[in-house]
Amino acid sequence: MSTQTEHVNCLIIGSGPAGYTAAIYASRADMKPVMYEGLQPGGQLTITTEVENFPGYPNGTQGPEMMEDLKKQALRFGTDVRYGLATKVDFRSHPHKVIIDDTKELTANTIIVATGASAKWLGLKNEERLNGFGVSACAVCDGFFYKGQDVAIVGAGDTACEEASYLAKLCKSVTMLVRKSEMRASKTMIHRVENTPNIKIMYNTETLDILGDKGVDAALIKNNVTNEEIKIAITGFFVAIGHNPNSKIFDGQLEMDAEGYLKTIPGSTKTNIEGVFACGDVQDKTYRQAVTAAGTGCMAALDAERWLAAKGIH
Repeated sequence: MSTQTEHVNCLIIGSGPAGYTAAIYASRADMKPVMYEGLQPGGQLTITTEVENFPGYPNGTQGPEMMEDLKKQALRFGTDVRYGLATKVDFRSHPHKVIIDDTKELTANTIIVATGASAKWLGLKNEERLNGFGVSACAVCDGFFYKGQDVAIVGAGDTACEEASYLAKLCKSVTMLVRKSEMRASKTMIHRVENTPNIKIMYNTETLDILGDKGVDAALIKNNVTNEEIKIAITGFFVAIGHNPNSKIFDGQLEMDAEGYLKTIPGSTKTNIEGVFACGDVQDKTYRQAVTAAGTGCMAALDAERWLAAKGIH
């Protein structure tokens, strides 16, 4: 490890809508933020194609382009954007220590955690290839593109039921693929999907593959009881089996819930450690939208600025 330690006033870990918005606010407040982009610069939106529900883009935009726009805006105000991954942290004393790429040590007066969350996938052969071309992990983001079409959704929890209900309002038919003989969703949510005419629930059903050349046109599924394999014709395939917050390096340092989402003090982005703030999907398992992530990024920068002012740190 390098013996030289760099000290920064505001360190932003992660670079999705939350991280970039925090950077825009922090740099305009003259906090001289340094951002490390992480493994996926731009976050989950870089693997999204069309984005139509972010304010300010009347004709929609491409996810990667939107992230590039946010990055340019952060750079314009002076954010020091760097490629690198935070691999270890030590928040036991102030200033806080962060190791980048297992080699470089930084100390920081304030830290904004914007590491996001990663969708869980089934691990199928064509899932990654068709991601953004009929395969999606966000019905609210992408459901509109399948208006009047037949789609399938995999999952058995409340989120899967919510997303199936959302899709049912837009799509001709929604087939829910449930691996076991029952759902783990709440009774209310199960009742809702069971009583929606254009939702068909297939229990004991496993997805073997997603079929299609340039887009999805079918799913190959198997009944786990009879072992029968069939193809269902669909144009959209939604995966709703959960997300993993990217919070592992903060284990034992920052308070998190049972699923690993960082806990923040209600009405703020403050964590249990003074001077450390969390925003975006790493602390939000409810909404998980680009616009809400951006909102909490703004909050984190304002919270960090006020914390520095209260401590008399310039």
